[in-house]
Amino acid sequence: MSTRFDRIVEDYAWCPGCGNFSILSHLKEALDEMGIDPLMCAVVSGIGQAAKTPQYMNVNMFNGLHGRALPVAQGLKVANPSLIVIAEGGDGDMYGEGGNHFMAAIRRNADIINIVHNNMVYGLTKGQASPTSQRGFVTPVQTQGVHNESFNPIATAISLDASLVIRTFSGNKEHCKAMFKIALEHKGYVLIDIFQPCVVFNKTNTFKWFKDNVYLLGEDYDPTDKVRAFEKSLESEPYAIGVIYKSPPKVVLEEILRSESKLGKEPFYEYKVDYQCLSDEMDKYI
Repeated sequence: MSTRFDRIVEDYAWCPGCGNFSILSHLKEALDEMGIDPLMCAVVSGIGQAAKTPQYMNVNMFNGLHGRALPVAQGLKVANPSLIVIAEGGDGDMYGEGGNHFMAAIRRNADIINIVHNNMVYGLTKGQASPTSQRGFVTPVQTQGVHNESFNPIATAISLDASLVIRTFSGNKEHCKAMFKIALEHKGYVLIDIFQPCVVFNKTNTFKWFKDNVYLLGEDYDPTDKVRAFEKSLESEPYAIGVIYKSPPKVVLEEILRSESKLGKEPFYEYKVDYQCLSDEMDKYI
């Protein structure tokens, strides 16, 4: 399906069968079907295979340092609140190198969407364990198997009262697109943790494994029940997918900063530089 978010790409840096292809396709279709203008969408990423996603989209994009997509995304949203801002990367990038930024972004509640491609392994750097790798998972580095407790991003996000917490699976196109659309309509920080296979470096958590180990939340499930949501976040094999938690409405970061700012109510990107004032200040240090 062609979309306004398609970009001509001569060579993808992903392996055939990688779950990143599905996520890229589902995201572009969801954005297009929501009628979003590509010029009003910014996708920010760090480093990794998943972080290459914005390079294959017709959007404003920013590739930064490993684990540092979220600070840039928050800055973009504060500077221009009219933008749809998406911070995107893999489980290592977001939960490992970017772990502190992940928690800070939830607490600040910037109006951004945080998409995490969760394949339970590092793909770009050749298969070492990631924060979400399961205990016992054997890699070229962890030859005796992973000993650490697996990081639970869903439970962490709920414990910090994230505005919206979602899990989905790249192999379920309609569900994944529906979750993207829910996120795009939401005001506040959104975590979308997406299970996806790494066909080269993770022979344990395969496409079939994820398919067999997820189930859809029922229509009677209430995501505003925080205790129930936290219980769901602790389940495993099978894992629940859907809107797992939704907090009561609360003010977003850019509104807080705007209300506290003495510079006016205009978006920061519209401010003009007073070069004379700047020059006068610099002259004081000569």
